[in-house]
Amino acid sequence: MAGLSSNWKKLQAKIKAESGSAPTAPKRKAVDVNGPGDDDGAQDAPRKKQRLQPSHQKNSKPKPTLKPRPSKSPQPKARSPMGNTQSSKIDPVPPKVGVSPSLAVWAADNDISPESIAEAYGLGLKSNSLLSTDNPPRPNEGLAPGVEVGKYLAIDCEMVGVGDGGYDDSLARVSVVDFHGRQVYDSFVKPRERVVDWRTHVSGVAPKHMAKARTFDEAQAQVAELLKGRILVGHDVKHDLRVLELDHASRMIRDTAKFAGFKKYGHGPKPALRVLAKELLGVDIQGGQHSSIEDARVAMLLFRKHKSAFDMEHANRYPDEAKQKPKPKKAGKGKKTKRR
Repeated sequence: MAGLSSNWKKLQAKIKAESGSAPTAPKRKAVDVNGPGDDDGAQDAPRKKQRLQPSHQKNSKPKPTLKPRPSKSPQPKARSPMGNTQSSKIDPVPPKVGVSPSLAVWAADNDISPESIAEAYGLGLKSNSLLSTDNPPRPNEGLAPGVEVGKYLAIDCEMVGVGDGGYDDSLARVSVVDFHGRQVYDSFVKPRERVVDWRTHVSGVAPKHMAKARTFDEAQAQVAELLKGRILVGHDVKHDLRVLELDHASRMIRDTAKFAGFKKYGHGPKPALRVLAKELLGVDIQGGQHSSIEDARVAMLLFRKHKSAFDMEHANRYPDEAKQKPKPKKAGKGKKTKRR
């Protein structure tokens, strides 16, 4: 019995010694967790055992238990191509793709306002805003006050019948609008010959309008001044210029009646403005008496909505026009002046 009790005491002493070295066990588990063969079950096991240990032992090892967490970081990286972070990185790229001249510089060299260019090529016409009733015609106003005229103008004229049988045309009203469809000029004009047919059902012009109408010479001079150096838009413009007795360079004309892209809408050599308005703009015009203001706006709207095609056709027709434009002088290359 004495030998057994002594062995029992030794065994108890050994158990106490092993229990005293127990705190080193979690260190091995922390290393195992980081090992390549670890799985979720292996992570759960050490956590359960740590709960059985004294509180001072749990506080002594917070860092080893947090080490496995960085191993899950690849998961967000796998999902990042579908997240918002990708789009935020791509956003700055488009402006850097393709280097083009400054719009403002280009517009200044061509005597065109940047706003007009933006509207012409960016269009900005989600509807037929030029035909809005918010901008009603102001008949016989003459030159509109406060309107800054740009490079593009659209024109339309109304005629009355003169001569034998009233078959000859004479100017009775002329209207001009700018690139944005704003009224620039409108005037009734006194015919220089006796009117045989007022054509009121079409022209909208009646004898009553002649009381405050301008003379032909006055209207002609005012319109001529407006057209100087500007691109003229209209439908079958040669008839308008003929009754105005004015000339305008063909290079400076954009005619919706002669535009190749519109020929398919005509039942003859030239499509009617009324047909183009219906087919391309979805609006009805000239149902009764014509309005020269409305017709000028429709012509400008047709031109604006197809401006790139108009410009391409014009460039093909006048390929040497670009060569004739003087190039702006670069700074620093001018003649040096001698100091006196």
